[in-house]
Amino acid sequence: MAGVVHIPWYATGLRKDKLADALTGIAPVALRYGATSYAVYRSQDDRYKFLQMAAFDEHRDWERYWNGPEFIDFRVLTSSWYQVPVLYVWNDLIASGTLEPEAANHVAAGVAGTELNG
Repeated sequence: MAGVVHIPWYATGLRKDKLADALTGIAPVALRYGATSYAVYRSQDDRYKFLQMAAFDEHRDWERYWNGPEFIDFRVLTSSWYQVPVLYVWNDLIASGTLEPEAANHVAAGVAGTELNG
């Protein structure tokens, strides 16, 4: 079953920017392991708090990514940059949606699904 993994990271003292850069580098690697998307968020309220997300069709692809050589190297090289333990959570995907940029422009202008007369 498709799902999204949430990985909460919390940077240690004065390493928030280093961790941000490292997460920016490791997150797209998920695509090599079958992820359909990835994202990394940084809290505006607490600049040391990050949330990494990756969507996979199969849980085993997530496990291959998390236990793959790139992520093992990431954890070894950055182990003092974040608090442990890192407790990720697999979430089953039960609904999703997106709004295409062109459609979003029409909705914002109030013309989605209507005919313009004039």
